[in-house]
Amino acid sequence: MAGKTITRAKRPVVGWREYVRLPLLGIGKFVAKIDTGAKSAALHAENIEIGGSRQRKTVKFVVAINGRHHHCQLPLIGERRIKNSSGVSELRAVVETEIQLGKRRITAEVTLTNRTDMGVPMLLGRATVRDHFLVHPGRSFLISAPKTAKKPRP
Repeated sequence: MAGKTITRAKRPVVGWREYVRLPLLGIGKFVAKIDTGAKSAALHAENIEIGGSRQRKTVKFVVAINGRHHHCQLPLIGERRIKNSSGVSELRAVVETEIQLGKRRITAEVTLTNRTDMGVPMLLGRATVRDHFLVHPGRSFLISAPKTAKKPRP
């Protein structure tokens, strides 16, 4: 058999939607879509401003999730031309941050873009989940339980 052998024991199975956290940005639990048709990760961001010196560029941005506005700043890794969901090419800022799915934390490059009309604030593409997770396309919240309603006390 040519190529790598995939072992399930080393890779947890995730659904096409999972709750994630961005611990370095102080952003708590929110829904992200795992999309193997997309290459990279994208995070909803507003008011994106690139600044800093020539040697140390930074990007400031606001992430509006769950009714809160998180003011963030990270080093700028670069800028990348990405085709959006409409097929239009756009230049996006790229940052690197930690993403937590279930108990596992991974470091990934994330592009910043306005995802207001996309339904979920974050998309995790195949480059992000590769070597970390297997994706079950027909299930959701396999490693991150959704919020459950509290049962009324008798």
